[in-house]
Amino acid sequence: MASTTSAPTGARAALLAAARDRILLIDGAFGTEIQNRRLTEADYAGALGLARDQKGNNDILALTRPDVPEAIHRAYFEAGVDIAETNTFSANRISQADYAAEHLVREINHESAALARRVADEFADRDGRRRFVAGAIGPTNKTLSLSPDVNDPGYREIDFDQLKAVYREQADALIAGGADFILIETIFDTLNAKAGVMAAGEAADALGRDVPIMLSMTLTDLSGRNLSGHTVEAFWHAVRHARPVTIGLNCSFGAEQLRPHVRTLAALADTLIMVYPNAGLPNELGEYDEAPATTAGLVGEWAQDGLVNVLGGCCGSTPAHIRAIAAAVKGLPPRALPTPPVRTRLAGLEPFTMAA
Repeated sequence: MASTTSAPTGARAALLAAARDRILLIDGAFGTEIQNRRLTEADYAGALGLARDQKGNNDILALTRPDVPEAIHRAYFEAGVDIAETNTFSANRISQADYAAEHLVREINHESAALARRVADEFADRDGRRRFVAGAIGPTNKTLSLSPDVNDPGYREIDFDQLKAVYREQADALIAGGADFILIETIFDTLNAKAGVMAAGEAADALGRDVPIMLSMTLTDLSGRNLSGHTVEAFWHAVRHARPVTIGLNCSFGAEQLRPHVRTLAALADTLIMVYPNAGLPNELGEYDEAPATTAGLVGEWAQDGLVNVLGGCCGSTPAHIRAIAAAVKGLPPRALPTPPVRTRLAGLEPFTMAA
């Protein structure tokens, strides 16, 4: 592992200060950008000598072809982003076990964060505008809330403490590599997210400093629920205690389908709203056809209505999409944070607010 680097301090205050002046940008998809490069098994595997094929293991490119994620980071920064996500969506012990690479989790995360940090700081040095690095943590393919066995509803493949330990390993390495934030994204299970929140909090406490959390929920149907059944409002009630610096939605659908749920969350949350939708809905081949101008027009309407603070793209989006979004929101005021009345707010699958 390369020598440990540290993220600049005061990331929370710096992000909030920047977000008071303008709508910020986070980057777009990594997976489809990597696929477009038509890499071979040898590109993925490098000289690591792993027992299984690595093709499709995008995260391991930090070790075997770091020039690939570096080029993608550069393309997104050139398009105007303020926040780079690390290429670590599946860089956890559960997901990497599919590739017999679980022993490399710490190194993958550290090197991915260090790479993003280096490029972010290079761009910041050019113009004096701070760039941020969000250490990306995906949901894994396990769920704490649901049984994978229809004949045994009480069965779980993993428990809370095990998943928290998986996330803690990843968070520690991302922070050591230079991440400003821990981004827990594509949250389909709210209990999984809580394990991630606790792991990130413990990692920050071990260092004795603030490492802000970003949370991003994904919806699985048009009614506005995630896989574990929580509505957008119930999800916010369940995680607000973590003081996330951003809350929002990613993946899910295209911007057109997400609009009512963005509006709901924007009215509730007393923190920054960050949304990065897919580039429309996939076609019959699983590909995304939505043009950058279309995506930019749709999310630009959110900005015009004062609903968002940070915008970007998820599946199918490209640097061209981000560049178009940047142009669409340039000069538009960011969303003003509401001040909700003090109430006791609880959540099952539905929100519950106690009367004053």
